[in-house]
This record gives sequence, structure tokens and C-alpha cells, in this order.
Amino acid sequence: MPDTPVVVFSGSAHRPLAQAICDDLEVPLSSVEMTRFSNDCLQAQLQANCRQRDVYIVQPLVPPTQEHLMELLLMIDAARGASAASITAVIPFYSYARSDKKDASRISIGGRLVADMLATAGVHRVMTMTLHAPQVHGFFSVPVDQLTAIGILAEHFLAQDLSDAIVVSPDFGNAKTATQFSRLLGVGVAAGSKQRLADDRVVIDSIVGDVAGKRAIVLDDEIATGGSIVELLDRLAEEGCTGAAVACTHGLFVGKAVDRLRHHPMITEVVATNTVPAPIDWPELEVRSVAGLFAEAIARVHAGESVSSLFDGVDPQFGPPQGKLFG
Repeated sequence: MPDTPVVVFSGSAHRPLAQAICDDLEVPLSSVEMTRFSNDCLQAQLQANCRQRDVYIVQPLVPPTQEHLMELLLMIDAARGASAASITAVIPFYSYARSDKKDASRISIGGRLVADMLATAGVHRVMTMTLHAPQVHGFFSVPVDQLTAIGILAEHFLAQDLSDAIVVSPDFGNAKTATQFSRLLGVGVAAGSKQRLADDRVVIDSIVGDVAGKRAIVLDDEIATGGSIVELLDRLAEEGCTGAAVACTHGLFVGKAVDRLRHHPMITEVVATNTVPAPIDWPELEVRSVAGLFAEAIARVHAGESVSSLFDGVDPQFGPPQGKLFG
């Protein structure tokens, strides 16, 4: 690494992930004192020297989301006031990516607003993983390194017999990623035709692709209440699918999600990464760590090296640019 020291802080959202990243980087996780005043306002004080250091603040935006967002903004502001050489917000789960477009009258676009807030607070770079909507990348006025976990998830399934497996995307919006995932596994791909009626209500009226007699590997970027997954599994069962493994990058599992998925007769296993804290009441959940991936990305950013080369051969949209021939 260069001579400029790396300093890593964490808010209260997911300290175990921050500690695992620091263990891989072989640097200490520096302390933050977060104070709550009698009027409920927060104040952050960084407990390590930041002057002319590269500061990385690890904080996924998980529930209580607004609380953790405010912690992140205050830590960025504190690092800026402490004369940090650079400030990188490491946001493994950027929840406001779901608010990415004006699809109703007089509606806010939170993905852009939060991006503006981070820049105003003083962040120089954002590092995240698997944005729900790719165009959210363009909301930021600072550089964004978006990582992907499909290689890590693929490693889990490549250790299994996949002779009767097929990757299934819950909707067409995720079909491109599902197709790349299927190529990593060497199996076919299918997708559900989904119509969202509300935040937790969807209808999947058909499956595009032949799933009869096959074991599905359902791939989604984020699972919140599990409603979409259960609806998809019902359609898969009707189409003759024999069972399903469920895999996702961001396993929020809020509301009734654990009960819905843990005992569903179609599900053989559920796999998620640790971008967000795992539910404490679901010991069977298979959790794959992305700490090493974030640590390597931080080390490369600090050294001025390519981050995209981490995903060469994994997913072209995250990997290095390919030369083009023009006739």
C-alpha cells in the first residue's frame, strides 16, 4: 500500500462486516463515539487521527435506515473537518437505490437525493455492491465503485451437482444478471413475468423458459419481505419445477420473510451475503462473506489500481472495458 495511512471507521449498522474487512486489510477498526443529545440529535466524534489520511467509513443503509444514514453523514462531516486526505463511504447496501424514478405524481426520488446529501457532507468516493437499479450509479457526482457478489454466490453452487439445475430470475429486470450467473454455473436460465402492485405485493403470471423437472436456483439482488419469491415459487411449482434454492446479495428478510422462506416446501436452501446483518433467528441461512472482496477493492483504490479487474471473467458490466472493432 502507499505511504498514506488507511483509517477505517464503522457506524452501528454492521460492525462485524467492518471488522472482517479490517482483518483482511490488516488494519485496526478505529472507534467512533456516537452521542445522542436530550433532543434526540446525534453527534459523531472520530476517535482516530484523520489528518492527511485516507478514511473509509463502512455503513450499509439497513433498518433503521434513516438513523444509519444520519450516522454516515455525520461521520463523513467529522472526517472532512478533521482534514482527511480522502473520504470513501463504503455502503455495501444502498437501500435508496429502489427510489430511482418518477413513477407516480409528486413523488420523491430518494436515490438521487441521498447521493447529493453524501456529496454535500464531503464524501470523495462511494463504494457499494449490486445497486437495485443500475442507473442510480449516475445519480452521484463523485466516483462510484460498484462491486458484484455473483462470483461469490456462484462458488457456493459450483460445489453442487447442477445437472438438473436452472437459474430463474424473478423478473425481466434482473434477467441480464441471471443470464450471466447461469453462464458461470453452466446451466440454463428462465425468468418470471412480474407485475408489482405494491411494495410488498406482486403478481407473477407466467414463467418464460422450460423449468419442468428441473431444480431452480432463484437469483435476486435483494429480498425484503419475500413476497416476490413466494409468488415465483408458486408459479414454478405449477410449471413442474421439483424444488428451488434461493440466492440473493442483500438478504434483508424483514416482516414475515423468515417465516415465509424458512419453512416453504419448495425451498431447499437460502443463500445470502453479509452485506447486511443476518437474521438471528435463522441458523439454517447460508451466509457468504463479501468482506474479502471489499477489502481487496479498498486496497486497490488506495494503491491507485483497477477495481474492475476484480471481476474479469465474472460479469462484463463490472469488469474492465473490452476493445471494440469498427468496420
